[in-house]
Amino acid sequence: MKTKVNEIAISYSGSLKVSLLPKITCSQSAADLAFEQWNKNDIGLQETFKIMLLNNSNKVKGIYEVSKGGITGTLVDVRILFAVVLKSLTTAIILMHNHPSGTLRPSEADKSLTRKIKNAGEFLDIKILDHIILNPQGNYYSFADDGIL
Repeated sequence: MKTKVNEIAISYSGSLKVSLLPKITCSQSAADLAFEQWNKNDIGLQETFKIMLLNNSNKVKGIYEVSKGGITGTLVDVRILFAVVLKSLTTAIILMHNHPSGTLRPSEADKSLTRKIKNAGEFLDIKILDHIILNPQGNYYSFADDGIL
């Protein structure tokens, strides 16, 4: 009897010209791009965690939604996050999530998750440049700017 095994596929198409990709120069440019791409209907309703994938020149290769949760939180599987990062040959990432409540202060869970991802990134030689928290009003908080990354 033959044993069947499912084929797993994660695809990435780097078809845009590098010269056309937006470049991240600071937390403000990352937050502006993140907010521009965020679903305005959901930003005040449920927490979503995304990653911005960057090349070596800090040009944005894409944004990937890692998880979508409830009003007060979302579960992030670090293994899935890094599967996407590795498959897309990404060298740096910016973590992003929203707080539907409007508060910009990172929770202890936010800080713990950031440390966990940063430690894994160091092991894989992937830079975690920032963790941006957005609120429905269009404001943001940057872990890097606050010196806690």
